[in-house]
Amino acid sequence: MAWKVLAAHDKTPWRKEWLRLLRQLRPAVPGDYCVIVLADRGLYARWLFRRIVRLGWHPFLRVNKRGTFCPQGAQQDKMISFVAQVGGCWSGRGRAFCEPTNRLDCTLLAYWEKGCAEPWLILTDLAPVPGRAAWYGLRAWIEQGFKITKRGGWQWQRTQMRDAERAARLWLAVAVATLWVLAVGGEAEVSAQGNPWEAGREAGLQPPLPLLQAAQRRQTRTGQARLVSVFRRGWVRLLVALWGGQELPQGAFWPEPWPTLPVAEGRHLDPS
Repeated sequence: MAWKVLAAHDKTPWRKEWLRLLRQLRPAVPGDYCVIVLADRGLYARWLFRRIVRLGWHPFLRVNKRGTFCPQGAQQDKMISFVAQVGGCWSGRGRAFCEPTNRLDCTLLAYWEKGCAEPWLILTDLAPVPGRAAWYGLRAWIEQGFKITKRGGWQWQRTQMRDAERAARLWLAVAVATLWVLAVGGEAEVSAQGNPWEAGREAGLQPPLPLLQAAQRRQTRTGQARLVSVFRRGWVRLLVALWGGQELPQGAFWPEPWPTLPVAEGRHLDPS
């Protein structure tokens, strides 16, 4: 992981900071890894797309619905026109944007999930496969990271620090601690699968326990509702070990399955 903390009111160009972070991360990533770089639409830039490709990684950059796209062998149109209705899915190779300074040869992945106000419009260098639009769902974990850093975990919103360099050093401790807690919680969740009440008991709750509304939106690998977050589960396990004078668990990472889409509903434009 890498980050850069800047003073809130200093006018500092972000481009050099992004490029520096990418240079720092490159030697830490094994060359045989398939790296997907996810970014929100507020961070899209052509130079960022090209730099990611130059590193041998694959950009997954979300863009605004006002952008245009010209599929190979077709006419240019608004990107949102390729998924004009909710539930639509489309992918194809072509050229994004019409301005000479913004033109980019790439793949457009478009998907409009039911219940969402807007579609995902994602630019990548990968071959056009409709189901790959679902991979952008992995970016949602970034939002969970914000929650853990603040009110859901380490309470960073209460910090009184004003020095950016000191804050950046403290974030190293926060990052390592987060990885440790998630590893312990992830291992605990895997060991508890098959018993839907185990998570509640670990948190000091007794069955029968109704499913929480927030937990109903989170499904584990077995399809069971997650009653306690992975972070909270790891937090409780470490606290119990400390209070009981036990050896601290180290944990292990158990990744979630990659997101998928019902691709049969989508349209696919073959670049050949």
